[in-house]
Amino acid sequence: MKGWDLERRHFNARLAGALTLALCPWGMPALAQTRPQGTTVLVVGDSLSAEYGLKRGSGWVALLQERLAREKFKGQVVNASISGDTTAGGRSRLPTLLKQHQPALVILELGANDALRGLPLNMTRDNLSAMARAARESGAKVLIVGMEIPPNFGARYAQDFREVFATVARTEKAGLVPFLLKGVADTADPLQLFQNDRIHPNETAQPQMMANVWAELRPLLPR
Repeated sequence: MKGWDLERRHFNARLAGALTLALCPWGMPALAQTRPQGTTVLVVGDSLSAEYGLKRGSGWVALLQERLAREKFKGQVVNASISGDTTAGGRSRLPTLLKQHQPALVILELGANDALRGLPLNMTRDNLSAMARAARESGAKVLIVGMEIPPNFGARYAQDFREVFATVARTEKAGLVPFLLKGVADTADPLQLFQNDRIHPNETAQPQMMANVWAELRPLLPR
C-alpha cells in the first residue's frame, strides 16, 4: 500500500506490540445492552472498532451512530467489538449477540488479528463465511469490512489476505467495504493519522473510516 510501507527497523517492535494487544483483549461495552426500538445495526469487530487508545465516543462506530441520527434513521448501533478479537472469537460470540440484539444489519470487522498471529487464511475465510451465513439466516443483512496488511508480510500473503474479504462477500451475498483504512493508511504521510504504536488510527482518522463504511452501509439500510 502506497505510503504504508513503514521503515523495516520499526516493524518487529510494531508487530510485538500488536501481538500483545491481540493476546490481551480489552472489551468495549456495547452502546446498547437491550434491544432498542427501530432497526439495530450490530458491529462485531476488533480494536479498530472498539476505540482502542481513543476517547470514548470518538471512534468510527460512535460517529456512525451520529450519522444515522442525522439521517433520521430510526434505530441504534450496538458495538460488540473487542480489542484483540479474531474471526474465531467473533464466530463464537455471534450466536449470542444475534439472539440478544436481533439486528437487521450486521457489520463484520474482523481478520486483522488473524494475520498478525499468522493464522491460515482459509481459517479466516471459513470463520467470516460462517458468521455471514449465521447473520443472514437470522434475517439480517451483512456488511463485510475488508482490511489490508503492510507489504512487510510478503506481497503474495498481502494479496491473498485482501482477497479473503471480497471472496466472502461475493459467496455470501454480503456488502463489502474494500478497505476500512482507505484514505488513512494509504496516504502520503500515514503516520499523521496513527497513534504512537503506528498500528491503530488516531481520532483524526475516524471520520474517514466512518465514511468508508457509510458508503457501503447506506444502500443496505431500510428505505
